[in-house]
Amino acid sequence: MSEHAHDTHTGPIKTPKQLWWTAVFAFVAPVLLIMGLVFNVSKADKPQAGAVDPELATAQRIQKIGTVELRDANRPLAAGVDVYQAQCAACHAAGLVGAPKLGDKDAWAPRIAQGYDALVNSALKGKGAMGAQGGAAFRDLEIARAVAYMANQAGAQFAEPEAPAAQAQ
Repeated sequence: MSEHAHDTHTGPIKTPKQLWWTAVFAFVAPVLLIMGLVFNVSKADKPQAGAVDPELATAQRIQKIGTVELRDANRPLAAGVDVYQAQCAACHAAGLVGAPKLGDKDAWAPRIAQGYDALVNSALKGKGAMGAQGGAAFRDLEIARAVAYMANQAGAQFAEPEAPAAQAQ
């Protein structure tokens, strides 16, 4: 066999100096490149949390999670017109987001045809763009009174519900 055959099976690294440069370019250079990129991206001046508006940051950190509201359970029931003006008129007076306008017989006719109970259920639980009205500032019976008021303005003949006898004042 000749000496040439033995040389064809060796790798490209023949000296320790070549091995050292290969290690530098294969491992050390990429690590240094990544470190340089991270430093370059993170060197921008960024204010710490709350440094720009410390009062706002403090208020956000200590804000309430929930609230408890105490109400007089024995207060007299509000009339349908009062509940309408306080809670329903914001959308139903102008017909916002598909709400039927107060007194618009054509818009209210299909709703009235569903019946009073269906209208009250829709008001209490919400329907379409209207959120649930039950459990808010007014009692469910007061919301039902407002539904009767609005439907009656469009031609229905619903009686405004009265307080149950045990709760009547």
